[in-house]
Amino acid sequence: MTPLFKHAVCLLTILFVATTTATKTTAADSTSTKQVINAAKFDSLQAALDALPKEGGVVLLPPGKFEITEPLRLGVGDVSLRGSGTATHIINKNEAGEPALLIAHPECKNAKTDRKFNLWRVHVTDLRITGNEKSGAGIEARQVNEIYLEGITLSENGGDGVFLNYCYEDPRIVDSLFTYNKKNGVNLAGCHDIVVNANHFEENQDALLCTDGYNLCMNGNNLDDHLGHGVIIENTYGSVLSGNMIEECAGTGIILDRDCYGITLSANVIAHNGAGIDLRDAHGCAVSANTFTILKTNALRIGPDSGRITVTGNNFSNSYIGEKSIKRKVDDAAAGGMLIDNAANISITGNVFSGLTEKAVTLKGERKNIVFASNVLVDVESDLE
Repeated sequence: MTPLFKHAVCLLTILFVATTTATKTTAADSTSTKQVINAAKFDSLQAALDALPKEGGVVLLPPGKFEITEPLRLGVGDVSLRGSGTATHIINKNEAGEPALLIAHPECKNAKTDRKFNLWRVHVTDLRITGNEKSGAGIEARQVNEIYLEGITLSENGGDGVFLNYCYEDPRIVDSLFTYNKKNGVNLAGCHDIVVNANHFEENQDALLCTDGYNLCMNGNNLDDHLGHGVIIENTYGSVLSGNMIEECAGTGIILDRDCYGITLSANVIAHNGAGIDLRDAHGCAVSANTFTILKTNALRIGPDSGRITVTGNNFSNSYIGEKSIKRKVDDAAAGGMLIDNAANISITGNVFSGLTEKAVTLKGERKNIVFASNVLVDVESDLE
């Protein structure tokens, strides 16, 4: 057998195997009951959702304004709900506190207790949802594991923008916009291994609330102009907030409360809020490499129920821009420092405190196992030096 003939035989064998495999795959796919549903062919969006088989599928939403007075209900998993960008606009006219979109098993009424009635793998993308002062959340999900929300705009809802209610396994919220919602932009209750990345939050009551969960990874988000606080984390551990811009909150930029532990707050810019970070009930946490600038008061507060805190490599500053001048006007020159409020077991090292209108560190109560070393103080007084 010549080398050329051997080569031809090998090619034919490869083509036969590939063709057989492709045929088998196609045959297997042809037995699937999953469907691609074009909602434009149905009388209503709900009718399109109801057409999904129990195995799931894809629902394509057309452009247009769709007014609803009761929630759209999605009750099966392995579904991708896809709009046409912000051209798909769902307007919630409900005034009884109901969400625009409810994602839940039909028998899941109480998300905390009805854990056997759950869904897996729901993807919502490329649409806009708005509500009114009396409506509920833009999207509420109950016991939906591996939920994935991306590229959505949720505005002016009477409740939260998104409420993930015990969506335990691996929820992801990315590249979305949450604005002017009467409660939280995002409300995470009882969730685990959470990713919240590259979103915009503006002028909600609070930007994000995370309670009774763990492993929140919140990175690269932009938070601005909130009527209340920025990020509130309660009864949660093992989490990281990094690379976020948190600005112009009327309240506090970040709050840790109710038995938080093992959380890192790092490399955030926390600017021009009512206050910066408030460790109300937090232990074993690190506050590092953040920029605290022109906070009205208490850039960092460590309260009496907190301890074992590391504070290192941060910059606490006013709007100094060199040449003995500041950028902000005199009536907007407030720049807060640290308040240690009857807390103990704290290491404060390698920070810069400059041009503050409060003391670099105000110590309330006795000094109890507090290390203050290798810090730089410029144009500021301090209770610790």
